[in-house]
Amino acid sequence: MVEIDAASHNGVDDARDLRERAVYAPARDRYKIFILDEAHMVTQQGFNALLKIVEEPPEHVKFIFATTEPDKVIGTIRSRTHHYPFRLVPPADLLAYIESVCSSEGVTVEEGVLPLVVRAGGGSVRDTLSVLDQLIAGSTDSSVSYDRAVGLLGYTHGELLAEVVGAVAQGTGPQSFIALDKVMHTGQDPRRFGEDLLEYMRDLIVVLAAGQEAGALLPGISAPVIEQMRSLATTLGPQRLSGMADVVSEALQSMMGATSPRLHLELLMARLLLDGSPTPTASQPVAPPASVSPPAAEAPTQSPVTEAPPEPTTPLSLELLTVSWPAVIESVAQKKRAVWTALLDTEALALVDDVVTIGFPSLQAAEVLKKSQGPGLPANAELVREAILAVTGHRVRFKVQEIARDEPVVDPVQSAPPPQPTPQPEPELEPEPTSWPTVTPPGTPESEVAEVEAEAEPAEGPTTTSSQGQIGEAVIREVLGGELVEEHPVSEQDEP
Repeated sequence: MVEIDAASHNGVDDARDLRERAVYAPARDRYKIFILDEAHMVTQQGFNALLKIVEEPPEHVKFIFATTEPDKVIGTIRSRTHHYPFRLVPPADLLAYIESVCSSEGVTVEEGVLPLVVRAGGGSVRDTLSVLDQLIAGSTDSSVSYDRAVGLLGYTHGELLAEVVGAVAQGTGPQSFIALDKVMHTGQDPRRFGEDLLEYMRDLIVVLAAGQEAGALLPGISAPVIEQMRSLATTLGPQRLSGMADVVSEALQSMMGATSPRLHLELLMARLLLDGSPTPTASQPVAPPASVSPPAAEAPTQSPVTEAPPEPTTPLSLELLTVSWPAVIESVAQKKRAVWTALLDTEALALVDDVVTIGFPSLQAAEVLKKSQGPGLPANAELVREAILAVTGHRVRFKVQEIARDEPVVDPVQSAPPPQPTPQPEPELEPEPTSWPTVTPPGTPESEVAEVEAEAEPAEGPTTTSSQGQIGEAVIREVLGGELVEEHPVSEQDEP
């Protein structure tokens, strides 16, 4: 028999070495058995190297693949092997086994210690024996006390759990927080305390539901402790116990990674105290139902009564709907503001039988009625129907229509512009003289007068008719948008 740790021998070379060793037959025994522990750690290449010898092994070779995660073993290996799953040992069988171990070793244990050991082992025989060995090694003599077991394993003392749940059952806040303070002063892990509290509530539910069979379902708990738990469970009742268990379970989820576990525990205690009032149990009498008058004789069979809306006293009409439309819009505003916003500028246009035509400024504004109120809820149009039913007392159907905005009719007589007065022709003004007349002073020679007149009259330059002048005028008119007011000819002196 050869045991191989697959966690450290998981490569192709290790698989080839194993294949070479498997060829040789044993000298003494009939079979050569190879046990691969933690087989899920073997790589895919290593499994492929072993595949041939696993498919067609020699007659003297047996393979055992031991793993806790069989899903990680490749399918070609799993299909060529037999699968034998090992399951956890039931708590009752494991408790009887460790009792026999303690008796054979001469170790005395107090009541309640072995159930803690079984719980810490989690159904594994090896882990349970390791926990028991730890408790025995930590004891000063050959006996293990309950207090030492609770301290070494980190569990909450049963008396503290009973004190906390009892204070919650009585509804005494001070006593509940005092018990919680005791738990924190013992150095208890907050999450472990929450888990212990949840398991204790589970035991209370089992004791309340199982009755006399609770002792068989909760091995390791003595009869006096079960009677105490039954009294506490009866006080709380199954409904409140279930609600408290849900609250503790939610608090455990929020406690993961919390920076202040004590704060979460205190909030948990406050929620447990506010978790409703105690429900009536067998010890609390239930008030008899109110007396009901017998049915009439002419009605031998009575069908279930369903609450129906009151019959409307006024028939539905377009006038009633038009008057009630603002109240309908306000009723929708109390339920959903988005639908109310879309209905602000609407009006009831027509009523045919039970179909109402609602006018919207635009059909795009009516798209909000098609949207759902939420996951699994009807469309927003149902809100409008309920509002109409609540205001008018009539359940109707409706359709939407865009309001046609007609152009206002203008009176041609009133819109005609007033007559304008006939413009009077302006008197023509005499053109100003281009130059002032020259007055000759007396005694002035005629030659000087001629020179003055020659200086007064500006010399006319040549008319600009070239292509350059035409281009400049076109630029002024078309590009700059201006008009030519006056032309000033360029003289020879102005030219460069």
